[in-house]
Amino acid sequence: MKKFILLSAMFIVFTMASFGNTPTSPDVNIVNSEQNRDTKIQVAILLDTSSSMDGLIEQAKSRLWNIVNTLTTLKYNGRTPKIEIALYEYGNDNLRRADGYIRQVTPLTTDLDLISAKLFSLTTYGGDEYCGTVISKAVEMLNWGSNSSDMKLIYIAGNEPFNQGSVSYKTAISRALAKGIYVNTIHCGRTAEGIEGMWRDGAERGKGKFFNIDHNARVRYYDTPYDDRISACNDRLNRTYISYGAKGFAHAENQRQQDVNAMSMSKSNFAERAVSKSKQVYNNSAWDLVDKVKEDSNALNEIEQSELPQELQNKSKAEIQKLVTEKETERAAIQKEIAELAKKRQEYIDEQAKKDNTSGDDLGKAINESILAFANVKGYTINK
Repeated sequence: MKKFILLSAMFIVFTMASFGNTPTSPDVNIVNSEQNRDTKIQVAILLDTSSSMDGLIEQAKSRLWNIVNTLTTLKYNGRTPKIEIALYEYGNDNLRRADGYIRQVTPLTTDLDLISAKLFSLTTYGGDEYCGTVISKAVEMLNWGSNSSDMKLIYIAGNEPFNQGSVSYKTAISRALAKGIYVNTIHCGRTAEGIEGMWRDGAERGKGKFFNIDHNARVRYYDTPYDDRISACNDRLNRTYISYGAKGFAHAENQRQQDVNAMSMSKSNFAERAVSKSKQVYNNSAWDLVDKVKEDSNALNEIEQSELPQELQNKSKAEIQKLVTEKETERAAIQKEIAELAKKRQEYIDEQAKKDNTSGDDLGKAINESILAFANVKGYTINK
């Protein structure tokens, strides 16, 4: 029932990451150059996918790329941190009872298209929700970073009592804090019910933020004069990708499908996704030759000819390198154009929101403010 309370939660959670009660670590700014290079922002979203949360799922789909874009504004000592997101679902009767009705949907990953695809594939079905168990699994099974500069957050969303199941949420949260992971709780329902159901206690113990959301609230967005131009840029951007490897074609198809999914929510959501694709964090070196060569200059000597697309298999390495360089240059120009349009687009949205005497939909505002607030606590800077 909270399936997308979950994502909404995630967003809000992110937002709540600002948590006013988050303690400041004394060694936050004492990191060596190696730590600085490897700094990560890691977010695990634990979604209750029991019945009745379809509306919230839709809300979460509509806010994913906007949240990603907020995360991409963060810098640590001048560097862009690696962004990793993990998804869990719990409380769904279609999941294995032996696993506590819990499933790791994705591990912590930088593959943003994968996160989107999995998000759009989630379905709800009633069940038993064990918050302590799913938190414990996320803490123990995910590959959490070890740098003091890492921002490590868990967001759990749902509406049933927080203390159900055989694993105590108090024990699970203690394990999270031992790894420097802050736990945020998103209750779907009235505040009094969240407090009585121990959701607030979970957030307080996890040094995170407790909040309530309306899972039926519709996302507010603005169409802008820049959306169509950004969409056209996105089409050109997609043509700069060169898939390679056994699964390269499938990944390229998934990239296009996530464009379709984003557009199915709204033109605004599609524009947000295109903006995300113009950022450094949108890296597809696992299947795109341009990103791969940019990351590893020796890549063309390591990739087998048979792993290249058919049209490149009879070309020399010099010819392939020339093509890759051309695509990289073209992509950089398109990404710069999107970035410039995105800035104008956001200014337009901010101006329209002022005229309407509103700062936008509450979820987006909460997410953005909380991300930025928590980042400030951790010593990050904002570079819009």
